Amino acid sequence: MVEMQRINFNDGKSIPAIGYGSGTAWHKKDPNTSHVLNRELVDSVKAAISLGFRHIDTAEMYGTEEEVGKAIKECGVPRNELFITTKVSKSIKDPKKCLNNCLEKLGLDYVDLYLIHSPFFSFEKDGISHESAWRAMEELKEEGKAKSIGVSNWRRSDLHHLLSFAKIKPVVNQIEFNPYLQQEELDALNKENDIQTECYSPLSPIIHKSDGPLSPILSEISSRIGKSESQILLAWSLNQGRIVVTTSS
Repeated sequence: MVEMQRINFNDGKSIPAIGYGSGTAWHKKDPNTSHVLNRELVDSVKAAISLGFRHIDTAEMYGTEEEVGKAIKECGVPRNELFITTKVSKSIKDPKKCLNNCLEKLGLDYVDLYLIHSPFFSFEKDGISHESAWRAMEELKEEGKAKSIGVSNWRRSDLHHLLSFAKIKPVVNQIEFNPYLQQEELDALNKENDIQTECYSPLSPIIHKSDGPLSPILSEISSRIGKSESQILLAWSLNQGRIVVTTSS
C-alpha cells in the first residue's frame, strides 16, 4: 500500500493529491440500465482503496454513487480515513436535496467535498441563479453535510462572478488539465485566489491521443527512468502542486 501526499485547502482542510474517479469509463449513460448495480465498479473502487487510494470521486451525473457507497461499506477502511467527493448537476435547482439523495446512496452522513459540476445554468433556464446555488452550498458546509465546497469546469469569467459574491470561497476548481490542455490563465486565477486546481483526464495524452507529439517523448522518458507513461503524466501534474483524479480501470 502506498501513502498519498495531501494538498491543503483554503478552509484549513486537506485532500489526498490523487483521487480515484468513478466517471468516464464507469459513467452510466443508458437510463434503462442505470438502476443496475455495477459490481465491477464496486470491486474496482475496493481495489483502489486496498492499493492506498483514499480520495474517491463520484457525481450525481455519473450514476455511480451507489457503487461507491457499497465499496466504502465493504472496504474495511474507517470512514474518517476516506475522502469522498460528489457533484451536483442535473438537480442544480436544489443542491441541498441533491446532496441528501447522494448521501443516502453513498450511505454516509457527510461528504468531504461537494462541487457544482458546471456553471452552465441560470435562473431563466433552470430556476436558480449562481448566487442562490452557491449560498445553498455555503449553508451545506455550515451544516456539516459537506466539509468543503467547490466548483468544476468553471471558466475565468464564471469564477470572477462567483468570487464577487461568495462568503465562502471554493476550495477547488476541477477542470480538464493535461499537457495537451494546459489552461494556464485559469490555473493562474485559481492560484491567485487560493483555489486548488484539480485535474481530470490527466492521462488523455495516452488514452485519447496515443499518436500525438508527446508519444515518442513519453516513451523515451519511460524507458530511461523505468516508470510507466501513466506515472509520468500523473507526476507532471502532481509536481506542479495540482490535485489529479484518474478514472483508469
